[in-house]
Amino acid sequence: MSLREIVQTLENVYCGSIGVEYTHIADRGQCDWIRERFEIPQRFNYSKDQKFRILDRLIWGSSFEKFASTKWPSQKRFGLEGCEALIPGMKELIDHAVDLGVESIVMGMAHRGRLNVLSNVVRKPNESIFCEFSGELEPTNEGSGDAKYHLGMNFDRPTPNGKRVHLSLLANPSHLEATDPVVLGKTRALQHYTNDTERTRTMPLLLHGDAAFAAQGVVYETLGFTDLPGYATGGTVHVIVNNQIGFTTDPRFARSTPHPSEIAKSISAPIVHVNADDVEAVVFAFSFAAEWRQKFHTDIVVDLVGYRRHGHNEADQPSFTQPRMYKRIKQQRPVLDKYVEQLEREGSFSADEVAAIKSRVWALLDESYQKSKNYTPSSTEWLSSAWPGFKSLAELATEVTPAYPTGITSDISAHVGKFISSVPSDFHAHPLLTRIMRARAEALEAGRIDWATAEAMAFGSLLLEGKHVRLSGQDVERGTFSHRHAVLHDQTNERQYTQLSSLSPTQAPFSVSNSSLSEYGVLGYELGYSLANPNALVLWEAQFGDFANTAQVIIDQFIAAGEKKWLQRTGLTMLLPHGFDGQGSEHSSARLERYLQLCDEHPYIFPSPEKLARQHQDCNMQVVYPTTPANYFHALRRQIYRDYRKPLVVMTSKKQLRFPLCRSDLSEISGSTFFQRYIPESHPTDG
Repeated sequence: MSLREIVQTLENVYCGSIGVEYTHIADRGQCDWIRERFEIPQRFNYSKDQKFRILDRLIWGSSFEKFASTKWPSQKRFGLEGCEALIPGMKELIDHAVDLGVESIVMGMAHRGRLNVLSNVVRKPNESIFCEFSGELEPTNEGSGDAKYHLGMNFDRPTPNGKRVHLSLLANPSHLEATDPVVLGKTRALQHYTNDTERTRTMPLLLHGDAAFAAQGVVYETLGFTDLPGYATGGTVHVIVNNQIGFTTDPRFARSTPHPSEIAKSISAPIVHVNADDVEAVVFAFSFAAEWRQKFHTDIVVDLVGYRRHGHNEADQPSFTQPRMYKRIKQQRPVLDKYVEQLEREGSFSADEVAAIKSRVWALLDESYQKSKNYTPSSTEWLSSAWPGFKSLAELATEVTPAYPTGITSDISAHVGKFISSVPSDFHAHPLLTRIMRARAEALEAGRIDWATAEAMAFGSLLLEGKHVRLSGQDVERGTFSHRHAVLHDQTNERQYTQLSSLSPTQAPFSVSNSSLSEYGVLGYELGYSLANPNALVLWEAQFGDFANTAQVIIDQFIAAGEKKWLQRTGLTMLLPHGFDGQGSEHSSARLERYLQLCDEHPYIFPSPEKLARQHQDCNMQVVYPTTPANYFHALRRQIYRDYRKPLVVMTSKKQLRFPLCRSDLSEISGSTFFQRYIPESHPTDG
């Protein structure tokens, strides 16, 4: 080939409707694999049947937006016009991923195009969506009426090849990208519960806006989980719905990089840029993303470059701030028109055939619209996480559940105590740890336990009872205050030994993971993990309680309000070290008062006897400040042994970890004992 031909070939490969960035990847094998699929004369050549499927899906996506704008022209829907090719792209991604072994996909996305995705990808009934548009929903005791473009959904969807895939779109707040770590956490949990050790059967899929992906810090925190042993999910497919504007802000004022996807280079993710007006190229790019994820188990980014036909919402006037851009957009023909013209030109379909498809789709949408007038919605249709066999909120609203004892038998305490106070004979523990273990054994022999021992007893007993325990956070393996020592390190060969993973061959798994130096991302991740199964104790510990406010979005939008807004229940436990210990104002307060303010009980009215009996069931979250090891023990076990789930915020001790008087008798965690809401002062009996 001549130099001119080489240049022309490379321009065709990299400068057409698709461009791919991969030279930042250090792995030569991965780079060669990409080249083999891109540096070829024809990357895709779809059959007539495949083109029909692409066309049909594009018509559905485009018609949904057109139908909604016709029926409700003044309502906000954050439409997909300008990036409608997302719908056939996503459906191809899902179909191809399923063919490659994926059985479940956990999805997260913001408002842009969400209703279209709910309708055409996740398969939420259109009559339900239209019912929400019409305001026909009757007020109920369930949910607080959050915006329709925030609600979640889960559905078992068939694929063209006769397989099925479970799709779960998580509910999310308006805080952009906040749902990213939540999706990854739920994905990891599903992989754990399905024994998906290769991480190939459950896949996370995140949709981002271009402005948010480039600017929100939680994006980087989430990307950072990619290769961490306690957090990896086998690769996330990221799709940037790039309409080249953020509300009213131009890209030149919104980021300091050429593309919104640059941050993904930090984890060596390939980046595929594709023109949203070339729907066949879009379908190829999404299919390629599925193949990459399943082969290399790492992240990949598809940058879908389109535009936004209307304002930020349909009532907004974008020409106030982008007059020239919107003059061009008005002249831009919709992608469906372009694709129909292409198909007619190449002889794949006639105008009459296309018109027939459009008429059929429109008629089905209108049929759903008519049904929506008498539609009775079910709250379960917008639950993003279903808990089979666990009582629903509607069931719990009609009964007062009992408080179960959370004490354990002496046999269990003796068994757990034996393991948490010893190491294998061939393990070379640090001399100080040997002394700690000896002191713990002596204390157990005397029937007294300190804070760390009480926690280990709670964890160990749950594990023996078949309940999975996961503890995550900065330095949690040792503990910020060198009190936990959940993972021991051999002083000669650095072999690790986890006492609570060695209790019994039949015990539930114990996971304790030092996290990256992140609060927002990691707390969101653990929240997502807790959504998958109510019968697991999932805990996040702050290094100091003072630092938890870095994760305030997760606390405010998900933990404190998730059940009320989305019926999204969680038993997540937050451990927040709290109290003055001479380290200054930055290491003294977990801000107890803020969590109390987040509780939804009336601040001035004492509950009636009926409400008092249901106080734990009706509250949005629990805040406890235990002062004895035994009460801390019961607070943890109570999270599992009740008929409902509530978030638990624990102000944990610092000085009391080693305070000689802060001890509990083993009898206080045995038999029919339980959590004490308050412990009265003891006074000498009057003579």
